[in-house]
Amino acid sequence: MDRSFAVRSGTRGRAAHGAPRSVDVLVRGLAAAGVSHVFGVGGANIEDLYDALHTSPAVTGVLAKHEFSAAAMADGHARVTGGLGVVAATSGGGALNLVPALGESFASRVPVLALIGQPPTGIEGRGAFQDTSGAPGCLDAEAVFGAVARYCARLDAPDDLQHRLAEAIEAALAPPGGPAVLLLPKDVQQARVTGCAGLPRPRAEVAPHNRELPHAVGVLEEARRTGGVLVIAGDDVARRGARDDLARLVDALDARVAVAPDGKDAFDNGDPRFVGVSGVMGHPTVTRALRASSACLLVGTRLPVVARDGIEHLLAERPVVAVSRERPHIGSIVLPGDLAPTLRSLTHRLRGRPAPRSQQPPGVERYPGARPAGGGIGYVEAMAVIEAALPRGARLFVDAGNCGAAAIHHLAVPRGGRFVVAMGMGGMGYTFGAAIGASFADSAEVARTFVIAGDGAFYMHGLEVHTAVEHGLPITFIVLNNNAHAMCVTREQLHYGGGYSYNRFAGTSIAAGVNAMFPSLEARNATTALELADALVATGSAPGPAFISVDCDADEMPPVAAFLREGMIPCQR
Repeated sequence: MDRSFAVRSGTRGRAAHGAPRSVDVLVRGLAAAGVSHVFGVGGANIEDLYDALHTSPAVTGVLAKHEFSAAAMADGHARVTGGLGVVAATSGGGALNLVPALGESFASRVPVLALIGQPPTGIEGRGAFQDTSGAPGCLDAEAVFGAVARYCARLDAPDDLQHRLAEAIEAALAPPGGPAVLLLPKDVQQARVTGCAGLPRPRAEVAPHNRELPHAVGVLEEARRTGGVLVIAGDDVARRGARDDLARLVDALDARVAVAPDGKDAFDNGDPRFVGVSGVMGHPTVTRALRASSACLLVGTRLPVVARDGIEHLLAERPVVAVSRERPHIGSIVLPGDLAPTLRSLTHRLRGRPAPRSQQPPGVERYPGARPAGGGIGYVEAMAVIEAALPRGARLFVDAGNCGAAAIHHLAVPRGGRFVVAMGMGGMGYTFGAAIGASFADSAEVARTFVIAGDGAFYMHGLEVHTAVEHGLPITFIVLNNNAHAMCVTREQLHYGGGYSYNRFAGTSIAAGVNAMFPSLEARNATTALELADALVATGSAPGPAFISVDCDADEMPPVAAFLREGMIPCQR
């Protein structure tokens, strides 16, 4: 794609004096909203924004290698900071590369602002290069991005910038949260803005009056006196900074705790009351704990199919209370609004009242796994070795596929750590950009960030490692290499007889290739558990990134309940 073509229009660059350009006002507005980084890829119709970022003391521009990864960086940054992630891209193919990543942010309710350059207004509809004005015969960017955003607007005049930016930020941050898009024609970016009044502050989220609170308290009190309460917590708990509030409510209820697949960091995985992950990649102990409970409390999850598969009939048989910014996918008594204050309200009403002594905690029962027939390291073994090497407070970004299922099922989150998996759209390769974006938000307490991805995900977006190398980011990239889209191989075997495969790859030495491309990056290959452990120890204190390729077997069955049932692999119930 040729991004060198530019149409210059209006006043040029920083050399001119007088009123600020729209892009200068835009960057000041981002800084006022607490934005620290803008991730993106340059191009003719967004270069003025980068020019404004260059002179900004408060907002740093980070150049990615692909727009999908840039948007994933903004998404990952937003998930770990709880704030707004920002991505910038030029027009045409660069802009369209944002769509799948914004789709993930939309489905997962992650606040991301996309700033997308457009051709100058004077030539739109007249054969402009990369024209997405919606004129006859032209792609309509507002229609495209409106489908993956909570808000999408074209900036028609520089004086519209401030209120449009305020509207976009508010739409991204307000419940339920998600992407907002501003389409920025090049001439409007360059135009001078007069009468800057400052960025209007987005309206603060107001907690609605919980009319159902007394009802919910009564249900939970009754359940606490009888069979007990099972809490199922989701990813919104950690993202909203509500983990301590949840822990105090669990104490007040003397409850058991399960987590949704994308919410493993919501509750201490080493706590004896933790019973595991619910849903398709979950643990049998969750089903037993729910069966023994008199009520279920959902916190920070809408409980989609991947989180409720196998337990939906049990949920229908008992009352469900939900603390959520959105109504869950199952019938429940909903307490809407911000999680932390609502959890505190519940705890206040339940604290100090006698709770039954807990029975012996069941722990977490995992599927045993299978020895890989084709050699390499098995999932259970690999996750045990990785778990042992994770420092306290580490961040884990887990990609889609068999490796993701294995990590969700077998890997415990270190105390104080984060666990991010893109369950919205499940796009492969998300983790490489997301982990990089999160690393720019690192604080002193975060020891290191870890990526767990398959070789298929690496082939899609793994070369974004280049950005981690450029910035010396403390990320360990772990690629489980089974030379396949292994989950598709599993489905071929289970559903179509396994007599053919479109999803096996020719063998590749990924670590050797990475070593050749990036001489400063320590890249190792592990064929045994001992080699994997040695590689993790050797790279654990590296000041910058490290890369480990792990030989695995594409024919090993992942810990997905439906696959295990269909494959007739013994599993405890």
